[in-house]
Amino acid sequence: MGERVAFSMINNQGSASEKKSNPILMGIDVPLAAIVFILILFGLLMVYSASWDFSFRNEGSDTSIFLRQLLWLGIGIGAMLGVTFLIDYHRWEKWSIWLMIGTIGLLMFLFFIGKPFLGSTRALINQSGRPSELAKYATIIYLAVWLIARREVLNSWILGLSPLIIMLGFLGALIYVQPDLSAAITLVTLGILMFALAGSSLQRILVLVIGMFLVGMLFVSFSTTGNRRMNEYSLGIVEPTKASDHVQLALGSFIQGGWFGVGIGNSATKLTGLPIPHTDSIFAVVGEETGVIGTTLLIAAYIFLLWRCLIISANAPDMLGRLIAGGLGFWIVMEALINMGGLTGTLPFAGNVLPFVSYGGTNLIITLVAVGTILNISRQSTQKQKERTQPFNAVVDLRGRHGRRRIPRPVYPTNHEG
Repeated sequence: MGERVAFSMINNQGSASEKKSNPILMGIDVPLAAIVFILILFGLLMVYSASWDFSFRNEGSDTSIFLRQLLWLGIGIGAMLGVTFLIDYHRWEKWSIWLMIGTIGLLMFLFFIGKPFLGSTRALINQSGRPSELAKYATIIYLAVWLIARREVLNSWILGLSPLIIMLGFLGALIYVQPDLSAAITLVTLGILMFALAGSSLQRILVLVIGMFLVGMLFVSFSTTGNRRMNEYSLGIVEPTKASDHVQLALGSFIQGGWFGVGIGNSATKLTGLPIPHTDSIFAVVGEETGVIGTTLLIAAYIFLLWRCLIISANAPDMLGRLIAGGLGFWIVMEALINMGGLTGTLPFAGNVLPFVSYGGTNLIITLVAVGTILNISRQSTQKQKERTQPFNAVVDLRGRHGRRRIPRPVYPTNHEG
């Protein structure tokens, strides 16, 4: 009788806990999802504000660019949800090699079918479909799997460092000659960060930095666009009036914005020459319309996003999850810093977009897929934690505190003898 009551209590307690937990929302890192949602809403607001004039002059409608961004956003959110709930990140152990082969194929195919736009060839069809955006995600996934598979020889000069230097140098060169300086810098820097996250020594990390730089320079020695931008950056650091016209216009936007900005939709620089204000230059529009306060809050949002990604990385169930979550988090925030630094003249102007804020279909979709991958890792971390603590939760209260009848005490026969 006592055993039946005890097992009944355990089963009822387990079913109650199952009813309380929602399997769809279980494990979702709410702060990360919330900050991404806020950045997306702010991005939609700024894309419309920055693009309506450009859209009207080039396409005859002030909402065409904004509506396309909504379309990309819908696809991106669908992909993010699918990756979060349906694709176990451990599957990349088998898929990573094919993802990397496909990415390299697209980068090489771009040289044959890509059409130049503003001096660069980055997109496959009508400025849509940029393989360099996929390359960043693919590199993080592939490196995470590659570093774990070779963790025993990671610090070996021949088996560990040399293949990594050649691989990242080759990928960086393919992207650089488009030219896409920001993507090349991001990819090489991510390789270094992933190598450090995997536990390599400082000496090997320094060798990796030098080696990738030399290999990259060997491949891109025939490219002059990057050299021109580096020269403009060097001159701008010494004297801001000698910076590129793009950077000078952006700096003018920040000056016009002051502390509190001129108000959403009231930017004048986007109407008087700021190049493509809804993509590469959108941070300048943010600075003019929201001022120092707005740009500071935006920077704080990206820092918060990185913090949540690092928390998820630290709590990941295994090394693969730690490397992927940390690498993807660093990548998203690094993109933001390169964009902001380029427009303020503190970094070489690279021409990349501001994640979640700038207009751009490929970047938005791939970035949301990255967020979905991080959320999938957080879900599995929560599930593993619940599995470890589940045996300790199955405690039976034998004193009737569950609101049920107490377990009867044993009755002993009365001894009438004597």
